[in-house]
Amino acid sequence: METSCRPVDDRGEYRCDTASGTGSPLGKQLHGLFTGKAAQASPFPGFRPMSHISLPKLALPPIRGPQLNRIVPVVLAVALFMENMDSTVIATSLPAIAADIGTSPIALKLALTSYYVSLAVFIPISGRIADHWGPKLVFRLAIAVFVVGSLACAMADSLGAFVVARFLQGMGGAMMTPVGRLLLVRAVPKSDLVGAMAWFTIPALMGPLIGPPVGGAIATYADWRWIFLINLPIGVVGIWLAGRFLPRVDRVAGVHFDWPGFLLSGFACAGIVFGLSVVSLPALPPAFGVAMALAGAVAAGLFVRHARRIDQPVLRLSLLRITTLRAAVTGGALFRIGSGAVPFLLPLMLQLGFGYTPLESGLVTCVAIGGAMAMKLLAKPILQRFGFRTTLVVTTIVGGALTAALGLYRPDISLAVLIPLLLVGGFFRSLFFTSINALAFADVPRESTGDATAMMGALQQVAIATGVALAGAVLEVGMVMSGRDLAAPMDFSAAFFVVGLVTMSAAFAFIPMGREAGSEVSGRRVPAE
Repeated sequence: METSCRPVDDRGEYRCDTASGTGSPLGKQLHGLFTGKAAQASPFPGFRPMSHISLPKLALPPIRGPQLNRIVPVVLAVALFMENMDSTVIATSLPAIAADIGTSPIALKLALTSYYVSLAVFIPISGRIADHWGPKLVFRLAIAVFVVGSLACAMADSLGAFVVARFLQGMGGAMMTPVGRLLLVRAVPKSDLVGAMAWFTIPALMGPLIGPPVGGAIATYADWRWIFLINLPIGVVGIWLAGRFLPRVDRVAGVHFDWPGFLLSGFACAGIVFGLSVVSLPALPPAFGVAMALAGAVAAGLFVRHARRIDQPVLRLSLLRITTLRAAVTGGALFRIGSGAVPFLLPLMLQLGFGYTPLESGLVTCVAIGGAMAMKLLAKPILQRFGFRTTLVVTTIVGGALTAALGLYRPDISLAVLIPLLLVGGFFRSLFFTSINALAFADVPRESTGDATAMMGALQQVAIATGVALAGAVLEVGMVMSGRDLAAPMDFSAAFFVVGLVTMSAAFAFIPMGREAGSEVSGRRVPAE
């Protein structure tokens, strides 16, 4: 049984039907054997059709309407859960992994960098591949690639093998989240998109919630390889759920692959992300990272020139003429610089500055997810009441201020102060991401959602890498100026202040938007003037 959806009008409404599963030649033969209506001669001579036997119907009811709008995002969120948990569970386990494979924890950060490089390279083509082969098939294959990469990580016995395995994981991750979001946007009517996005992200938030403490517990009481082996059953279940419940969205005809653009954009993203990520690592000379980032910037300029000359570039920069998408890309990038730095800075501050163990820092870090989950139930009414512009301006300013406030925390301050700060910060960050994901597609034509998804995903990785690089640079400047070998609490304070200011600057991307921006998606009624 397979549910398929196709558009029935220009308002984003879809009609879903359930196929009987007898379309293949063998299926038709078997269908005829049990119904007495064989389309062709029976492949089994002498075997009578069993039409005289009354058999119970095993067909499951089709999934339609509100039920579809709930099931689709939850099934898609299985992939986000697996990917988000994997990205957070490894951070608290780097020392154990490094000791086992014979390297240093700092050198092992190259494995993290390779994952972001892979994401930045392959995300730009995720939309094209999904349009060409069908998003449902690509989504299931992406989960399979991620699972294979996880198995390779668990089997790695050297730094080189681990880096390659993480790159393979990134290939699957580059397709899972963008294609999952693409499936959601195409399968759910625009009027239900905000609610579906909330359902889409609630299960996914469980990954970051349990990732840090699970990673610390596994590294302490078991073998670190189980961090990656737990992805195997999750991935298998995700592949089955996707095949059973996700609607089959029609492929887009006439898809053109821009290979020169893919190479240029891939090298641009890889150069910038890898360069900014390793410029402060002692494993490589700083000049190497600077050279890679500059080479990536040159490739980015060449890609912009190339994209203007062809009709179907791998990244359609012309979509940035859409006001809501341009605001989402610009403001989202600035906000993610700050939000991407927090998961890097906070555990380091708690462990290096305050003497917390990895497990203790993981338990404190995951508190923010509680506020994020609470917000998901309030996102739709908030957007209906205030609209996108007001909501995003407020969340960027408050979120940036709360990020900067983390720099004021000291070892002699009670956790009773830090915990509420993390909860409220998680609430506003989650409200921002739910809003920005919906706003980005508010005015994008349905046939262009793949291109918009690719652009959002690629720039997101560049922004996260920029945030980590910026925070690391601030820490290093403080260490050099003071002559210390380790970062002190005052260095972390400066880093939180800087990324907090960058986060607040995202408000300037949303202030120019009109009050009616994205009203079809938010559901806000703008009074006539």
